[in-house]
Amino acid sequence: MSSNPHNTLKIDTFTCTWCGLTVTASAADGTRREHCPSCLHSRHITDHVEGGPSHCHGRMTPIAIAVLRTGDWMVIHRCVRCDELTSSPVCSDDNQLILMRMAVRPLAQPPFPLEALGSL
Repeated sequence: MSSNPHNTLKIDTFTCTWCGLTVTASAADGTRREHCPSCLHSRHITDHVEGGPSHCHGRMTPIAIAVLRTGDWMVIHRCVRCDELTSSPVCSDDNQLILMRMAVRPLAQPPFPLEALGSL
């Protein structure tokens, strides 16, 4: 039995392109993380239109929340370089304040005057 003196535990991490936080690629619930849990920004590494890896590598800004029929929440991202839209599942340790701000934004800033509802 041989032992390797250089045997080290390797944890898959990435550095957030927005806030600089070093993030583990595994979320607290064991799923693969695709965005920073603190600011929810991501990097454009997968081309969802063409399939496969993306050559863009731009910063993905969180712009909205989508709720699937199953009730699962998804973070919608837009690439600041090429404008491609992507989605990634919300993780259990994501910043809840930012998630709620994005979820209620359409209600807080509707595309019509709220006074119009009084005449209905």
